[in-house]
Amino acid sequence: MKTPNKIIRTDKWQLKPTPEQKLLFGETVKVYRRACRYLVGIIYTHWSDLGSLTADLLTPAVERLMHQTAKRPDIKYPQFNKAFYKFPSYYRRAAIAFAAGLVSSYVTRYSEWRSGTRKRRNASPPRLNANTGCYPALYKGQCYKLHGFDQVEIKVFNGSDWIWTGVQITGLRERHQVASNKMMSPSLIFNERYCHLSVPFNCKPEKRKPEANVTAVDLGINTTATIAVVTHSGTVIHREFIHPGRDIDRRDKRLKSVSVRASKTMGKGGKLHKGFCSKTYQKAARINNQIGHIVSKRIVQIADQFNSEAIVFENLKGWKPKGGRKRSNLRQRFHGWLKAKIRDFTLEKWAELGGKVIEVVAAYTSKLAFDGSGKVKRDSKNYAHATFSSGKRFNADLNGAYNIGARGVLKLTHRNGSEGRSSKSFGRPPRSWASLCDLWATASPRLA
Repeated sequence: MKTPNKIIRTDKWQLKPTPEQKLLFGETVKVYRRACRYLVGIIYTHWSDLGSLTADLLTPAVERLMHQTAKRPDIKYPQFNKAFYKFPSYYRRAAIAFAAGLVSSYVTRYSEWRSGTRKRRNASPPRLNANTGCYPALYKGQCYKLHGFDQVEIKVFNGSDWIWTGVQITGLRERHQVASNKMMSPSLIFNERYCHLSVPFNCKPEKRKPEANVTAVDLGINTTATIAVVTHSGTVIHREFIHPGRDIDRRDKRLKSVSVRASKTMGKGGKLHKGFCSKTYQKAARINNQIGHIVSKRIVQIADQFNSEAIVFENLKGWKPKGGRKRSNLRQRFHGWLKAKIRDFTLEKWAELGGKVIEVVAAYTSKLAFDGSGKVKRDSKNYAHATFSSGKRFNADLNGAYNIGARGVLKLTHRNGSEGRSSKSFGRPPRSWASLCDLWATASPRLA
C-alpha cells in the first residue's frame, strides 16, 4: 500500500471567546457566507470564460468583474462593493476560491450526469447549492496574527466595520512543535456547538533508518487487534492484544436497543420509517471512529517504539462475512468489524512519521501453524483457541499475527515481491502461504 506523497493533517485549536466575541464571530461567518453566495452567481454566469483558468489567474479575473478600484472604475457588478463595504481583500479572495471550487464541482457532476454516469438510471440532476455552511479562511498577517500559541488576533465584522479582536487559545495539539511541519492558512469554525481554529499542516517526515523488523497486525472479532513485532530472522520481540472492550460494549448496547425499539414499533409485521433510530446509528458510528483511533494509535506507537520497517496487514479487500448458526450474533459482530477503518487510520498516522504500510495475502494466516506443523484445529466453543497437530494449544489470533509478520518480512526482502516459498513443486503450498517457520529456514544458513 503506497503512502501519500503530500501529507496534509489538520489540528483543532480550541478558542475561548467572550460573549461579545461570540457575537462578532457570528457576524463574521454570516457576512462571509453571504459573500460566497453572491460570488457563486457571478462565477457560474461567466464559467465558460473562467473555467479554463488556473487558480492564480481565476481570482484576479473574478475581481475584474466585481471589485472596483481607482484604476478600474467601471466593473460589471458594482453591487458587491456596496453590499459588502470595506470587505477585506484576503477574505474576498478566500471567498472567490471557495465559490470557484463549488461551481467547478457542480459543473463536473452535471456533465457526468448528462453523459449518463449515474448511480441510478432515474437519478435527478445535481443542483447548484450556493447556501453552504462554509467558514472563513484566514490569511496570516491580514486576517489573523498569532501571539505565541496562547492568543490569536482575528479580523472580525462588528456589523459596520472590520476590527481586530484577541481571543485566548485554550487547547492545541503537537504538530506545530515539529520543525519540518509547515503551518497553512487556518479556518475559523464557529457555530452553536463549536469555536475553534481548524489549522492544516503540510507534514514532511524525516527520512527513517528502521530496524530489521515489522509490526504485524491481525484484525479479529474476539480481539480487535493482535500485534506481533517480527524480526527478519523470525524472532518475535513483542506481542500485544488491543481490545477496547468498554467502547465496544457501549456501541453494542446502543445497537441492541435498536432491535428492541424496532420490535415495539412494528410488532409482528410492518415497516420501519426512513431514518428510524438515526441518532442511535450516528452515535454508534462515532464510537466506531473512536475505537478505530484508539487501536490505530497504539499500533503506530508500537511500530515507532521498535522502529519497524513497515506495518503489515492482511489484504481483506472484497472479503464478505458468512453468517453463523441460526440465532447466533456472528453476522452482527462482523458488521462491527473495523478492518478497513483501523487500517486506514493506521496508514494516515504512520505516514506522518515517514513509515509505510504493506498488505499480504490473507489466506491461511490463521489456519496454518506458525511452527510449520500444518493446519490448526479451532476450538468450537472458543474460536480464539487453536490446537496444533502436535497437541500444542495456542491463541489463534496470535498465530495469525506471526504468519502475517513472516509474509511481510518476505515481501520486503524478496525483490520479486514473493511472500513465501519459491518452490513450485507438486504438493507444496503456494508461496504466498508462508508461515513464521519459513523465516527460520531462511535465517539458519546465515546463522551457520
